[in-house]
This record gives sequence, C-alpha cells and structure tokens, in this order.
Amino acid sequence: MKLGTLMRTGLVTAGLLASAATSALAQAGDTIKVGVLHSLSGTMAISETTLKDVVLLMIEEQNKKGGLLGKKLEAVVVDPASNWPLFAEKARELLQKEKVAVVFGCWTSVSRKSVLPVFEELNGILFYPVQYEGQESQRNVFYTGAAPNQGDVPASVEIVK
Repeated sequence: MKLGTLMRTGLVTAGLLASAATSALAQAGDTIKVGVLHSLSGTMAISETTLKDVVLLMIEEQNKKGGLLGKKLEAVVVDPASNWPLFAEKARELLQKEKVAVVFGCWTSVSRKSVLPVFEELNGILFYPVQYEGQESQRNVFYTGAAPNQGDVPASVEIVK
C-alpha cells in the first residue's frame, strides 16, 4: 500500500472514530470499544495487516489526546483469516459479544457483502476503507473509498493537462 493511501486511510479513520463514538453503544462503560475486522492470516493478510496497524495507531494517538468523550478507546481485533463466511461470524462476535460501538474492516467486496446482513440485523456501523464497485448504498456502512465514477473526473483532468 502506498504511503499516501495509508495516510489518507489513517486520517479518515481518525475523523470517523470521533463521529462514531457518539453512538448510544459508545456511552456504556469506561471505554469505547472499536472493532477491527481485517485478515491477519491467509491470502489477504499481506494487504489487511497494514490496515489493522493504521487503526491501532489512530486509536493510540487518540488515546494520547485523552480519548473521546472522556473515555479511552479500546481496540478489539479479530482475524477472519481471509475466509469470507468467517467475516460474517466475526462481525457478529464483535457486535453481539464484544459490544463494539463501530467496526473498521473488510478489504474485499466479497468480505463486505458477507457482513452486510449482520450489520443490518444488529444495526451496527461498518467503515469500509476501500474503493468499491458503486451502486450499493447501505445505511449501516460508510464507504470511505471512491466508486469508479468518482475517479473519472481526476483522470480526465490529468489527460487534459
């Protein structure tokens, strides 16, 4: 992953952590739990481990600033092991068992699509950090990457130059 992409992902993560922390779930307890749903093993680990590290770095930096709403952020990291059905199982674990306020995760479209029914059913919040196909809108998912049609304008500007 390029450093610029990593930095943008980190900045987006930091900003979204702040907005997500105001949810009703985030108000309970002494900490605000943040789910991290990226493959740490299997074929996708080479790409997703870095994303996990970015989320952990942002949580660490936010905690150094005093946390959010007077509470420390606590990462709850799970490994769906590049297994698409396991993504849904781990998402359910994060939302039901761990009671996270928000989840940052998924790297592929198939992993995102496997967790969508879980986030809908349990009314959880997923921040999806990658470009995606577009033509999908789900009230429980923040698509932080661009859809293909959002890349057309910058590409055409570069051609004109």
